[in-house]
Amino acid sequence: MNNAKTLIYDGSFNGFLTAVFVAFDEKIQVADIQKNSEGQNGLFSESEIIFTNIDKAKRVWNGIRNKSRNAINNIYFAFLSETEGIEPMLYTYIRKLMAVRDKKHMDFSDGTVLYISQLAKKVGREKHRMEAFVRFQLTKDEIYFANIEPDFDVLPLISKHFRSRYADQQWLIYDVKRKYGIFYNLERVKIVSLDLNEIHFNRTRKSRLFTKGEYEYQELWNNYFQSTNIKSRINKKLHTQHVPKRYWKYLSEKKEAV
Repeated sequence: MNNAKTLIYDGSFNGFLTAVFVAFDEKIQVADIQKNSEGQNGLFSESEIIFTNIDKAKRVWNGIRNKSRNAINNIYFAFLSETEGIEPMLYTYIRKLMAVRDKKHMDFSDGTVLYISQLAKKVGREKHRMEAFVRFQLTKDEIYFANIEPDFDVLPLISKHFRSRYADQQWLIYDVKRKYGIFYNLERVKIVSLDLNEIHFNRTRKSRLFTKGEYEYQELWNNYFQSTNIKSRINKKLHTQHVPKRYWKYLSEKKEAV
């Protein structure tokens, strides 16, 4: 008889780590690990609902970190990739990690290790791009607001960067694709949900939500950007590699190009 189980968790990283703890603790043969929003149980496996437990999640986190700090980063970054089927692959990665005493888990001849490492690097690159490409606009409520639309769920990764860089300003970065944001209120960063009727691109069309001075500043910045470009030395292919076109609609210096 097949006693394999599909573990259903709430979609959070702590929820996933709790599922890993339960699988190890109860010696479960894991058929799959799924978010509760997916709702697709295994055809030949029973399912078990996993309730997030912070203490259990911390025990898994600390256990992985004690094995390898590089591995814990890879696991978290890969989780945020939202790749279909990433949870059972991460579970396999964690089992391999916990089963060895040396650094065999970093053997890139292992398909799982290689895939997770490559995926984590992609998420890391997207993190750095978002830190470079966020363009704030000052609202009439004196909150600096920015839209982003990253390929991966990198908001949790960029929070520390912007809190450090803009510690004396209130700001809100909103992920258009995932419909949530992070808001800094001069004390701490909060996760917020918004129901936006309009996505605020940095385009020539103005919005009543932003200050007049904001658009004057954008015009100055755009003029400066255009004036410092030497057309004869522009390498469009290289430029697009560094600044992919999918980000242009949120860059004030690209407002004439979108």
